[in-house]
Amino acid sequence: MTGKKLSILVAAYNEEATLRACLEAVLAAPACGLAREIILVNDASTDETALIADALARQYPEVRVFHQEKNQGKGAALRRAIKEATGDIAIFQDADLEYDPRDYARLIQPILDGKADVVFGSRFTGEVRKVLYFWHTVGNRFLTLLSNIANNINVTDMETCYKVFRLDLLKTIPLESNRFGIEPEITAKVARNRWRIFEVPINYNGRTYEEGKKIGWKDGIAAFWFILRYSFTQKYSEPGRATLDALEHAPRLNQWMYGAIKPYLGTRIAELGSGTGNLTRWLKTTPGSIVLATDYSVSNFDRLKEKYGGLSRVRIEKLDLTRPDDYRVLNDFKPDTIVCLNVLEHIENDRDVLVRLHETLPDDCRIIFLVPRSQKLWSNLDVELGHFRRYETGELSAKMQDAGFTVEREFTFNRAGTPSWFVGNKLGGQRTLKPWQGKLYNFLCPAFQALEGVFPWKGLSVICVAKKVPGQSRPSRQAAEKIMAK
Repeated sequence: MTGKKLSILVAAYNEEATLRACLEAVLAAPACGLAREIILVNDASTDETALIADALARQYPEVRVFHQEKNQGKGAALRRAIKEATGDIAIFQDADLEYDPRDYARLIQPILDGKADVVFGSRFTGEVRKVLYFWHTVGNRFLTLLSNIANNINVTDMETCYKVFRLDLLKTIPLESNRFGIEPEITAKVARNRWRIFEVPINYNGRTYEEGKKIGWKDGIAAFWFILRYSFTQKYSEPGRATLDALEHAPRLNQWMYGAIKPYLGTRIAELGSGTGNLTRWLKTTPGSIVLATDYSVSNFDRLKEKYGGLSRVRIEKLDLTRPDDYRVLNDFKPDTIVCLNVLEHIENDRDVLVRLHETLPDDCRIIFLVPRSQKLWSNLDVELGHFRRYETGELSAKMQDAGFTVEREFTFNRAGTPSWFVGNKLGGQRTLKPWQGKLYNFLCPAFQALEGVFPWKGLSVICVAKKVPGQSRPSRQAAEKIMAK
């Protein structure tokens, strides 16, 4: 397949007996026509693994070798390999020839077909296999069962080495395990991200301990702990994604947010930075509306397609507000309303975005921004979410006027959220929102909404409504550059 590359990630520790044969089998294996790179991480081996690895790199340009300064374990070696990989699809490969690279084609195909984000190769689904230890099989099946219960999935072989990923998604997982805990960890975090998992049968030629098998009963006990630990962790994706997932448990908050902006909506609504579609759910209910949902994140874009791709009144497009060429999507759509909630604070040069929007949008188009309020509320969660700023009252209005828009209204929103944010994040140091917090806020949301006009302080967010007025002169390029330089 033209233009695609397979990254084969190999962690090796004291594998002098099998390393060369393994890599030569990898290089010879069919891989659906993909170009390939082998990222080999030598985990501070004490035998001749390092020498063999370097020799292979000199012999084969596809092989790139990295040496760990000290032995840290399979998980640490795979983390290094993931960091160094540059392909489109990644597969884990042990260096001991227990797994057969000739299975690559069947493992890769579901991802190439667009059906899967992750593929597990199962040793327990009917292929020819070497007969080995009964209690290893019992242990594997028991750990897989626990993992399935904890993560609400139904894989047959959680501990398999052969796991294949879209590399862009794999790189978003914050992995922590150093040793064999990488298997239950990555399974749990894939499940938490709700990626599409497929499973295919593979061949397996397991080693005995005399032949060099390293995993033992202590690793099995550790795996039990890792299953419990990682099935409930919030560190399964970057913080922004985890926060969006938590907010899925607060649909009333999104409905309230929608209600606050509904009076200003037209019928051709372009949502910039739709995330996983929490607000899109409500925008599409606007009578007579056609909604353009956009995001730059690959995983968010896929979630949007999964949720709304079958709806005729919802279009889904990729759009990165920092890339001028992407604004052509808005030219094609010709919106009468732009909705951009909790996005502008993530962009370092927000003035640049406002000027480009003014240059792009048709006359009479209304633009609605929601941004976090007040630098006094700045917290660790802002840092984790990638915020560059929180906005003071009047600040966004001034920037929009500078960019050429006519501001119709600015007001604060969600007053109950202000003390909650201050206590939990400013004082408590919280770094991500948790699902239980989303559920609790959802339960209390009707009361918070009813009391919005009673609380004496300002809201957690600022909403600014502006319009591109017909006949109003756009800022010249020279003026725009001055605006961006402020």
